[in-house]
Amino acid sequence: MRNKGIIVFLRLAVMWLLLFSGLSVQGKELVYRVDVRDEIGAKTWRLARKAFTEAERLGADKIILNMNTYGGMVVYADSLRSLVLNCPVPVWVFVDNNAASAGALIAIACDKIYMREGASIGAATVVNGAGEAMPDKYQSYMRSMIRATAQAHGKDTLIQGRDTLYRWKRDPRIAEAMVDERIAIEGVTDSGRIVTFTPHEAMQYGFCDGIAENIDGMLQAEQVTDYTMVKYEPTVADGIIGFLVNPVVQGILIMLIVGGIYFELQSPGIGFPLIAAVAACLLYFAPLYLEGFVGHWEIVAFVAGVVLLLLEIFVIPGFGVAGVSGAVLIVVALVFAGVDRIPLDFWSEFAGYVMNSLFLVVSCSLVALGGSIWLGAKLFGTRRWAFALHAEQRREDGYVGVDMDALQVVGKKGVATTDLRPAGKVTVDKEVYDAVSLLGNYITKGTVVSVVKYQSGQIYVEQAKVESI
Repeated sequence: MRNKGIIVFLRLAVMWLLLFSGLSVQGKELVYRVDVRDEIGAKTWRLARKAFTEAERLGADKIILNMNTYGGMVVYADSLRSLVLNCPVPVWVFVDNNAASAGALIAIACDKIYMREGASIGAATVVNGAGEAMPDKYQSYMRSMIRATAQAHGKDTLIQGRDTLYRWKRDPRIAEAMVDERIAIEGVTDSGRIVTFTPHEAMQYGFCDGIAENIDGMLQAEQVTDYTMVKYEPTVADGIIGFLVNPVVQGILIMLIVGGIYFELQSPGIGFPLIAAVAACLLYFAPLYLEGFVGHWEIVAFVAGVVLLLLEIFVIPGFGVAGVSGAVLIVVALVFAGVDRIPLDFWSEFAGYVMNSLFLVVSCSLVALGGSIWLGAKLFGTRRWAFALHAEQRREDGYVGVDMDALQVVGKKGVATTDLRPAGKVTVDKEVYDAVSLLGNYITKGTVVSVVKYQSGQIYVEQAKVESI
């Protein structure tokens, strides 16, 4: 009897598990919607990556791309299509008017494609900023990428009589013809024309699974009727980051960085220019670092450049190796921080990104320096502002223009405390004086010197004939 009771209990447990499983399967499906309605670039890639992560975390049953784009940068289109192909959640796309160029590549990567009446898909030739076709090296890479994307969906098995046929679900050759006008496919396109499909043409050749007015219509056509749709909404932080990585805003931040450093060096102690420069640095580097576009080395290079520049100005007289190195490190850090990604497949394209970023940094720096010099003359050269002293110190009032103590060391010997290039510091009678090499020649640190001249508060020295004091 006891064994019989155990058997009955186990049967009831199995029935409850089956019932629970049935309810779970018959529950509402979670559909996660992601809008792709801008140019394919860093912003779109960043938001799509976050959206897919969120969809997987929520356990979405399907991800739907609501697409209306004319294309964008190849490197980000490649990242997006890889994201779609490797996503464990089925990804569908609803083409709301346009899936051109990079948009076509991403759409072909999706598991299902639906289009609105009047929409189009195709025209995936790689072009430059002026709309001109890029060299065949770029077209070859794009052909290979879109062909592989079409092949990733495999083949359909067709039974005709006793014959078994295998046909590509999305013909790779037709996908290539969206890139290269030289490809001619009988019944599809003649040589010399890039393939761009209407919804009905796309359905005929396997690049569209259906036509619908909206996403709800697409889901109904796929017999998905009981569902909950969640739309990815960019957060406030996403909006701020998107604003800060805008090239125009980045240019303004670069001008604030350079201008702030210049003003602080010209008028130490004011504080506000330095605060503005530090704030601009944080706003420039922080969003790029948080999004993974900037590594540690750019930030370290920038900080090291600023430190070297300050050492050259305040510690090491003249403008030598430290100053040049600091300026170079600052420029390099700003330039490479502005390059979002290194496309390893095209070093020439990477060089183009670097040159564009270099032009932005250099031009903004020159504008900032010019504007700072002009503004400095206005602020410090007028009595309307309290940034500078304008009181007159007249001789008849007892003022002298220079320190006359240095006059007493003329004819004495001392030691060069720093390198004189030609200016530097010397020690005479245990006192440190600013000095200039009389002949303008280089005098190394530790050399015995003779004070030969005093003029306008400045002593002039030359290397002593006797190397001891």
